[in-house]
Amino acid sequence: MQYARLGRTGLEVSRLCLGTMTFGREADEAGSHAMLDRFVAAGGNFIDTADVYTAGVSETIIGTWLVNQNRDDVVLATKVRFGTRTGANQRGLGRKHIMAECDASLKRLQADYIDLYQVHMWDFETPIEETISALDDLVKAGKVRYLGLSNFAAWQIMKAVGLQRAGGLAPFVSIQPLYNLLDRELEWDIVPLAVSEGLGIMPWSPLRGGWLSGKFKRGMTKPLEGSRIEKAEAEGWSENWTDYDNERTWATLDALHAVAGETGKPPAGIAIAWLLAKEGVTSPILGARSVEQLEATLAASDIALTSEQMEKLDSASAMRLPYPHSFHAQQRRR
Repeated sequence: MQYARLGRTGLEVSRLCLGTMTFGREADEAGSHAMLDRFVAAGGNFIDTADVYTAGVSETIIGTWLVNQNRDDVVLATKVRFGTRTGANQRGLGRKHIMAECDASLKRLQADYIDLYQVHMWDFETPIEETISALDDLVKAGKVRYLGLSNFAAWQIMKAVGLQRAGGLAPFVSIQPLYNLLDRELEWDIVPLAVSEGLGIMPWSPLRGGWLSGKFKRGMTKPLEGSRIEKAEAEGWSENWTDYDNERTWATLDALHAVAGETGKPPAGIAIAWLLAKEGVTSPILGARSVEQLEATLAASDIALTSEQMEKLDSASAMRLPYPHSFHAQQRRR
């Protein structure tokens, strides 16, 4: 396992981060602990969760594992915004909710501090000034070491970062966005912004819910029975079959399988290795339902793709540039 600094901080994290959204939902406590053990045995130290994952159960499962570990060996990240209960002040990024949820997360995690506390999405009803002030207080109180963002638009990131800087508040040091071979929109604005402002990028869904796992190939007409994509199609999740059954997806999968064949590595590992080679990326977040699924991705940080292989994957998965980026590209060629 390789390691890198998170953004411009002194915090050293494994190049792969273990995501735990499946804990308590698709993996029971014993299976979740087995994945945590395997991840740590492989050299991983970076674990990501959220208060909303299985209504707090994911954090609770991590907590029952964490009490048997050396806390300082683990970099623990969680999130706040959506909450675990319903009712007034039970969601959002207002001061009251942030303070209460941080304490609740610490209790479930059986920890006395959180390494990386991330806001899960922009709150359209709470002033961002209130949010960043509350987060700064958590850092000053010693409950939180670093702050991060997730699912923010570029203008939202810059507004928050600018206000923190102007007010001398604890800064955001990372951004957790959707990013993979099939979802590359953030390369237009968020990646350049993250690189400019020193935010480490932690891509979620690096395999797009299974599309890039190696199970899917050109010629298939429906999702595999029992797959996440079959469930996504039935329940309207974002990685559903209908939205991705197109020529760009199949061309990307053709290239992915070709590079996997050239290297002798699994397609899932290639998809993550491609991400690791992209500018600004610190640690893709691995999601798995079992140790067996986790194994297919653990070696990704040690896979080195050639420039030709990167170009093959880049070209197959390229997206049409929107304005003003298309205009900028035209002007650069003149």
